Amino acid sequence: MNHLGSRYAALYCFLHLCLLRGCASLYVTAKVGTDVSLPCTYAAWRYGRLPFCWARESTSAFGCNNQVIKSDGTYVLSRLSWRYSLAGNLATGDASLRISQVQESDSGKYICRVEIPGWFNDQKTENTLYVFPGEPSQPQVELRELMQRAVTVGWSPPFNGGRVITAYLIDIKTRDASWNTAVRSQVVQTVATLVDLRPAATYDLRLSAVNSVGTSVASNVLTFTTHEAAPEGPPIDVKLQALSSDSIKVTWKPPSVELRNGVLRSYIVSYREYDLEAQQFKNWQQFSVTATSEEESAVLTNLKPSTQYNVHVQAKTNAGLGPVSTALFCTTLDEVKETTAATTLLSTAASTKLMQYTSLTNPVFQSHTPPAGTVSTSTVWEQSTPQSTSLKTVPPDPPVIVLKEVTDNTISLSWTPGFEGDSPITGFYLEYKAANASWDYTKTVIDFSSNETEAKIIEMYPSTYNIRMFATNSVGTSKPSNVLNITIEEKGQQNSSSTMSTITEASVVAENRGGVYTTGIIVLVVLVVLIGAIMTGWQLRREAVYDKGSEPLQEL
Repeated sequence: MNHLGSRYAALYCFLHLCLLRGCASLYVTAKVGTDVSLPCTYAAWRYGRLPFCWARESTSAFGCNNQVIKSDGTYVLSRLSWRYSLAGNLATGDASLRISQVQESDSGKYICRVEIPGWFNDQKTENTLYVFPGEPSQPQVELRELMQRAVTVGWSPPFNGGRVITAYLIDIKTRDASWNTAVRSQVVQTVATLVDLRPAATYDLRLSAVNSVGTSVASNVLTFTTHEAAPEGPPIDVKLQALSSDSIKVTWKPPSVELRNGVLRSYIVSYREYDLEAQQFKNWQQFSVTATSEEESAVLTNLKPSTQYNVHVQAKTNAGLGPVSTALFCTTLDEVKETTAATTLLSTAASTKLMQYTSLTNPVFQSHTPPAGTVSTSTVWEQSTPQSTSLKTVPPDPPVIVLKEVTDNTISLSWTPGFEGDSPITGFYLEYKAANASWDYTKTVIDFSSNETEAKIIEMYPSTYNIRMFATNSVGTSKPSNVLNITIEEKGQQNSSSTMSTITEASVVAENRGGVYTTGIIVLVVLVVLIGAIMTGWQLRREAVYDKGSEPLQEL
């Protein structure tokens, strides 16, 4: 009993001293990946600099168990890891502990023990640290490839906040729109290609990372402008007016703004004469007019009197020519006086050029710059000598493209290369358009390297789309592959459905070169059989003639 009584008395004395000396206990929380400070101070103004240590979970009567850092009051004597450091001013008695980039495993009790002179005078400050997981840190997105109607972006995985990143959210909008109108796509990889963009349009794009805790802060805003494309629409309000027996005035307006696909640089005006004797139109003649305003005009001069002409106009950007306008017809007035034989062009545009195409030869022309005022162009034509080709080269066969799956607005594709032709395949390119659009003008082109055989496409707008693919080598480009017809439905409906159909625009050849050899062997065997049949028939006919000639001899 005396022994137990002495033990309780010692515990009572320890608790009493703990209350007097401040056995403080603090509760500190921190998020995974952040830095945290655990406070501990003593009266340096009274004792001067004192040795101290930090321990995890508990301390002994003469030191620190599971010690993480130790100091003599002036310098750090030892530490368990670089992540542990002293955060305060030691001269003022601030012995606070800093833990950098905390992890969930850092959660627990931390005890600061300051060696106060005297018996049972050590000061203990207890901190309980709780580290909880958080959302991922802010990602940084960067531009990888820019095209006319698509963009490829990529990023490095950010700090996951203590939980696995399960998805990335991509928001894209036009430059002047608000983020509330942005189209959102979800991916799991760290690179994505967004399609169905408008040429020569400026977009803003941002990215967020998602884990089981939440969504990160949005990334930096990536602003980009897609490349120009050829205009999708023709010039509008094209009108013809016969001014005289040898001139016609052409007026027009540019295509609709949303169909220009870039800055209009010029227009190509094409016209041709109708030959009454031959009952057909002659060759087209063309000239270029620099784009200057929202209303353009040009005058065709030195035409034939009382003659019908067919005229159409095309708009042009740096990327190419757009579709032709509706072809119009106009007849010059009856002849009033003799006109010169030279061809003169009067244009309100800054510069013009006369060109002529023929169906049999490639013309070579020389253009002479006239003085200011009326612009005239003389053309000297030479016929080029046709070149014969003795070596026949073979481009690759088209690949066979297959739809793997459609998940929300993500289309997964794969393809199998065909026969490579006379040169190794150097790459593939994919054409992508709305189902109701034309391949000629409304399409997105995405390039792939020769070793790629699958891709994922993020589609922004629910609709029905056509996809086809080409293979290329140093000789040329293959015929188009089979065409996939894919439907993306609105969110909130049933899972996106997709149908695949093969459109026979060109024969899809999926066999390798051995198939060509097999066909040749079969043809050869058929020829041998045919020749054998002919020889057998000839022999039978000969024998029949011989027998017929022998009958009179037998009768004799």
